[in-house]
Amino acid sequence: MDYQYQAGFGNQFLSEALPGALPKVQNTPQHPPYGLYSEELNGSSFTAPRDRNLRTWLYKIHPATMQGASVPYKGNPDLISNFFDPSNTQVTASQLKWSPFEVPSDRKIDFIDGIKTICGAGEPTLASGLAIHVYTSTSNMDNKAFINSDGDFLILPQLGALDIQTEFGKLLIQPNEFCVIPRGIHFKVNFTETPEHQYRGYILEVFGGHFELPDLGPIGANGLANPRDFLYPVACYEHIENVEYKIIQKFQGELFETTKKHSPFDVVSWHGNYLPYKYDFSKFCPVGSVLFGHLDPSTFTVLTCKSNTPGTAIADFIMFPPRYISAENTFMPPPFHRNCMSEFVVSLLSSSDYGKSSFSPGTALLDHNMVPHGPESKEIEAEMTRKTDQVVRIPDGNAIVMFESMFQLRTTKWAMNVSNMINKNTHGHWNDIKIRFDPKNININS
Repeated sequence: MDYQYQAGFGNQFLSEALPGALPKVQNTPQHPPYGLYSEELNGSSFTAPRDRNLRTWLYKIHPATMQGASVPYKGNPDLISNFFDPSNTQVTASQLKWSPFEVPSDRKIDFIDGIKTICGAGEPTLASGLAIHVYTSTSNMDNKAFINSDGDFLILPQLGALDIQTEFGKLLIQPNEFCVIPRGIHFKVNFTETPEHQYRGYILEVFGGHFELPDLGPIGANGLANPRDFLYPVACYEHIENVEYKIIQKFQGELFETTKKHSPFDVVSWHGNYLPYKYDFSKFCPVGSVLFGHLDPSTFTVLTCKSNTPGTAIADFIMFPPRYISAENTFMPPPFHRNCMSEFVVSLLSSSDYGKSSFSPGTALLDHNMVPHGPESKEIEAEMTRKTDQVVRIPDGNAIVMFESMFQLRTTKWAMNVSNMINKNTHGHWNDIKIRFDPKNININS
């Protein structure tokens, strides 16, 4: 399939799959072209400031109201959104590490049924909080679509590529790319064929606000994730009648299902700025120290979902890409740290960032706020003998990402007890750290 895109983060776009399908001048003509129906999708309140007002007009074959009644959906009990509920979650103050979550090999599981929640905070009815999920899937969604009323999905494939069909068009998401599907948009996920028919990835869901580019401050007008590199779909409609299309909706943390007698992907034209989009990590322009010192991980922020507190995020989405390290006389692995923010780290493609050999692709790590963490003993020993006047290259193929949040994160009982992927001893690699202190020698390592 030939995927076509439009470029530019947050732009006002327009697209039509048939010539003249987009009404001229007004949004709601009495007779839209081709006998279509006008429908507005709002991602912000009507009176939001102009620079934060999100909406798109869609011109559809069927109004969205043409569907049956909603009933509870029982296909996935492990997709959690209420982190105040102790029946689904539990608390631990320890650092947590999960080996790559297993993809079932004995049954077919589509994208939605394969989503399992790992941790999160808050709940969606007050538009406050977030959730972090993993998906492990083996089959396409076929005549099935998903719509999330609770939050925006940031989807990161780690194993296998995603062929995502949305109301606005199609997106192909490869490993080393991600996409964002804002709340309220129908989409379905099919998978590009792999010999193993196994697909795995992670999802960051935010209940309040939307993702945006971070402020660059003294960096200036350019750098990090540049707006021109974010890609949006073009209109691509599907006109299918007399079928049973199952629609799964997440609402207030619960799943419901309804049916349509047609495809929900019947949007022939649209215009606006509330849309799904994708990004390729290879386009990220990192910023780093060029003489000495270790800059904070915030310098690697790709997107942020801001809170009401300036400089503090509901979620920062951070990526540690291939890059050069050129800081003299500097200990370059991430230093020992206690952070007021929670950190969830995922190895997507490689384990080679600063020699984290125990961090294989698919592995996930949760550092709770104010819980100490830092490099392993073998990383320390390797770093102590590195010649810091020589440039180091973090190689291509490396992709480690981090979700950082102001919230304290509660883990689900599925992640702690059912998944069987949690590492029992995450502290052993710190217990053998060499103590170098010598009060008689100030220059012990010089």
